[in-house]
Amino acid sequence: MTALVIAEHDNASIRGATLNTVSAAAQCGAEVHVLVAGHNAGEAAQAASRIAGVAKVIHVEGEHFAHGLAENMAAQVLAIAGNYSHILFPATASGKNIAPRVAARLDVGQISDVTKVESADTFERPIYAGNAIAVVQSLDEKKVITVRTTGFDPAAATGGSAAVETAAGVADSGKSTFEGNEIAKSDRPELTAAKIIVSGGRALGSAEKFNEVMTPLADKLGAALGASRAAVDAGYAPNDWQVGQTGKIVAPQLYIAAGISGAIQHLAGMKDSKVIVAINKDPEAPIFAVADYGLEADLFTAVPELIAAL
Repeated sequence: MTALVIAEHDNASIRGATLNTVSAAAQCGAEVHVLVAGHNAGEAAQAASRIAGVAKVIHVEGEHFAHGLAENMAAQVLAIAGNYSHILFPATASGKNIAPRVAARLDVGQISDVTKVESADTFERPIYAGNAIAVVQSLDEKKVITVRTTGFDPAAATGGSAAVETAAGVADSGKSTFEGNEIAKSDRPELTAAKIIVSGGRALGSAEKFNEVMTPLADKLGAALGASRAAVDAGYAPNDWQVGQTGKIVAPQLYIAAGISGAIQHLAGMKDSKVIVAINKDPEAPIFAVADYGLEADLFTAVPELIAAL
């Protein structure tokens, strides 16, 4: 058996989600190959070759791969899919865009959001916002899988010495074009890669209060800022800070939730955090059920006191 991991990269370096996906692929009991399709992506291919556990890197060049457009990426995966028993994508926006196209063309069932590999054909995945775990066995000849990256430790980014093979790329599908993007710039760690996350909820009351209370705490801890969906919907925080089932799935070393009641959708996005600290004045708040440390207090008093103590 051989598994193919579809790398996420910026044409110069490999994104962290790829490392977690390599770990999942290795647990399938298969030799692991990595596809790096991009434009002037030689550095990314070399970085992929250094990932521990990777046996081969397939490097495909083409200007139409520069931005990872799903139509072109799916066509490229399908062109080499015949060599692989498992095809794995990180369960990110990009992976979730490409994987279904591949599964549909291969006429196989996609196995989504895998958090554990039990064997080469049996996997665990969360359902009902993480309140239940489904054990899924696939009898398809080829398994198309998206990997919830928080469920797997990342493979070491160095230590490997895989061969890099250059392959011919498929032609541009012509079905989509890249028009541009707007990337929020921040000195803070990226939310899904941060070791410490400080999140605020609707109880903060306004964007001004969110910034006034939560930003100093994040600065003190060198943390990323997150928010509940209620806080985002109310305009207290930008969309890319949302943690939860319809936001980002995170599992930092430390997660501090201030003024977040702990709706099931939010818990689904952060309950795998190593240490969870909850600050809420409602003793019945569901967040306390998953918290390692809970402080029943008014966040407007407790958070400044915490900052002063730090």
